[in-house]
Amino acid sequence: MRAPRSASRSTETDGRGSASQNARSARLPGRYGQGVGSYLPRLPPERVERLRRWHDDASAELHRLGAHDVDYLDLRLHVPEHVFAPTPLSDLLGRQVLADVRPGHRVLDMGCGAGANALLAALITDDVVAVDVNPHAVAATAANAERNGVASRVHCFESDVFSHVDGDFDVIVIDPPFRWFAPRDLLERACTDENYDMLRRFLTGVRGRLRVDGFVLLFFGTSGDVAYLDELIDEGGLVNRTMAERVVHVRGEDTTYFVRRIEASPNSTGAR
Repeated sequence: MRAPRSASRSTETDGRGSASQNARSARLPGRYGQGVGSYLPRLPPERVERLRRWHDDASAELHRLGAHDVDYLDLRLHVPEHVFAPTPLSDLLGRQVLADVRPGHRVLDMGCGAGANALLAALITDDVVAVDVNPHAVAATAANAERNGVASRVHCFESDVFSHVDGDFDVIVIDPPFRWFAPRDLLERACTDENYDMLRRFLTGVRGRLRVDGFVLLFFGTSGDVAYLDELIDEGGLVNRTMAERVVHVRGEDTTYFVRRIEASPNSTGAR
């Protein structure tokens, strides 16, 4: 979700790519980026190859941006060079956060990036948790919460999906990576999820993190594997409906971006 200098620019890309390895990029520690899981794309080979090229081109654009400021739905955000930021398409999710969060809700922003959705939720409720596996993103969210006057309402810390998250929530907001290629640095980890490992773990575990009548707001697009997303939702004992969508002509094709509201299926016997 990396953005240009203003979120009103660069409408020809969703910013979701992978692979520039310039010297400014924060390298991932250890063996991160090695194969995980057994995911196979539910897409034809020519589509996979097209998305891989898209992924590489978009990544080069992301890495050239460096640190910058973004105006987003009346928020002013500073985005460090290793952190993903809102794109011109992100307002679909942000506006849904503003529409659905209520005073008194406990809200989790999973993969908070620069903190956009956590801060929007904090304009409405005083119990917001913002987590990211990237320590630069956690620091950016805390700084942006301070900048926008909601620091006392947002609790920020590192977590790999739910690894350090306690309790349950009324609303969980997530803007996951759309693609499944191996990331090469921390910035790419925000825009590509190798074999959809994080998305699978999230949708497997989220049902037990929702309060009664709780729900997930998830942003995704047809530049990812939507068929696999639907499989994971079903396997997780969840149901979903589309709350908002937008079709944008990107890189020579019409791409649909959408927000899904995901809830526990009334017919599932999984633990709540």
